[in-house]
Amino acid sequence: MTQSPGGRQRPGFPARLPSSSPAQVRRTAAEAPAARVAPPTGVGMDSSAVRMAMVRRLQAGGVSHPAVLAALGAVERHRFVDTALATQAYEDTSLPIGLGQTISKPSVVARMIELICQGPAGVAGRVLEIGTGCGYQAAVLSRVAREVYSIERLRGLHDKARENLRPLRLSNLHLLFGDGMLGFPAGAPYAAIIAAAGGNDLPSAWIDQLAVGGRLVAPAVTAAGRQNLVVIDKTAAGIVRTELEAVHFVPLKSGIA
Repeated sequence: MTQSPGGRQRPGFPARLPSSSPAQVRRTAAEAPAARVAPPTGVGMDSSAVRMAMVRRLQAGGVSHPAVLAALGAVERHRFVDTALATQAYEDTSLPIGLGQTISKPSVVARMIELICQGPAGVAGRVLEIGTGCGYQAAVLSRVAREVYSIERLRGLHDKARENLRPLRLSNLHLLFGDGMLGFPAGAPYAAIIAAAGGNDLPSAWIDQLAVGGRLVAPAVTAAGRQNLVVIDKTAAGIVRTELEAVHFVPLKSGIA
């Protein structure tokens, strides 16, 4: 166990939930000293100009948060998709990553991260990501948040994300294998929670693990029967729910596989 800045006991490595928990969460790291490097140069997909063109399109679409734009410009999205799809990496499209899952559109990643950055607590504390996938959004989050916990229920994707993220050596990003519907109580409370899969409603565990002043951004089916982006702000007076635009995410599922 380690001490948080406030003196609170924090889980060490590897971190597991108690054996009586159905999640049996195992913690790994996308490890070593944080890499805060200048945008890379190069040619083709390795060129920073390719990413900057994507960032300019996102700005034209309404994304304005400087830290979010800088993070999207720094993280090489083509390294998180199959080689055969690399030429599409900086288009505003979702792409398959295996096991029936997808990497979200850059505009959706930007929109959701910008929303949590604009929350009352911002991203000054810990952020929990539900659905690591290939690790791209987690890498972007690690550049705007102080500390990120990212949980994935599919072993194959957890392992793929770990391989994708290892070269980046991000010490503030921690990968978890477990049931995302249960969140990760050992790291709570969270300043923000962001989910990359949508269900009929938002699991109560997520709201319970959100700090007062924290913000949850996730897709969920609304009363109208459509999947929309939903923002939950947890205040001292209670929960404030805001429903935003329609989205299309993969289904939220329980358990591990």
